[in-house]
Amino acid sequence: MPTALITGATAGIGAAFARRLAADGFSLVLVARDGERLASAAEELRLRYGVSSEVLPADLATDEGLQAVEARLHKGVDLLVNNAGFGHPGAFLDVPVEDELRMLKVHCEAVLRLTLAALPGMRERDRGAVVNVASVAAFFPYGTYSASKAWVVNFSESTAAQLGGRVRVMALCPGFVRTEFHRRASIDSSGIPGFLWLSADDVVREAMRDLALGKRVSVPDARYKAITAVGRLIPRNLAGQVSRRLGRR
Repeated sequence: MPTALITGATAGIGAAFARRLAADGFSLVLVARDGERLASAAEELRLRYGVSSEVLPADLATDEGLQAVEARLHKGVDLLVNNAGFGHPGAFLDVPVEDELRMLKVHCEAVLRLTLAALPGMRERDRGAVVNVASVAAFFPYGTYSASKAWVVNFSESTAAQLGGRVRVMALCPGFVRTEFHRRASIDSSGIPGFLWLSADDVVREAMRDLALGKRVSVPDARYKAITAVGRLIPRNLAGQVSRRLGRR
């Protein structure tokens, strides 16, 4: 039975990955900060899909948390989903530097370290995959969030280019997804048009399809494919204005 480790596994896109992979017969390792919520999620998956779910409480903004997850990855997994992340309600100049550094720790350092912990075993077995959850914000310059997600896309693409055989790395770049993300970050999402919202399950379905196709960057939904294409082409100063509206996933 293949094994998948998912960070940020108790809500949103992470929980959707857990449901999809459980349905596909994966044994799961669920990582999040809240141990009680992890245990509840694991039990729900066991009852619904009949799969075992190992729980690993860890705060990826700390070295201790990262080391715990690295140690588990060294034991071997077939799929790593680096999904943990968060947003800030304020603009860059209004956010305390400590909060910005914590974001970089989770969005960049954790993705780097956990990917590097998983890949040696995958390369030795000549199979496996890493999905790094980024955002359409990666294509629009606006603050530390979009900068960190742009790093995730670049890192994923460059790592994928260096791998051979059957080991894959892919950046997943969703748009606005109906999750806890905006509420937990105290971000007002009331002005976002209804047609731009995606479901987490749809995002994961398209991500798994793109991973099977060997894509290095997955942008779910035709609407966001068009938006990111525009983001790659328009002048950077105009892209910055657009990003104030598109902002964060």
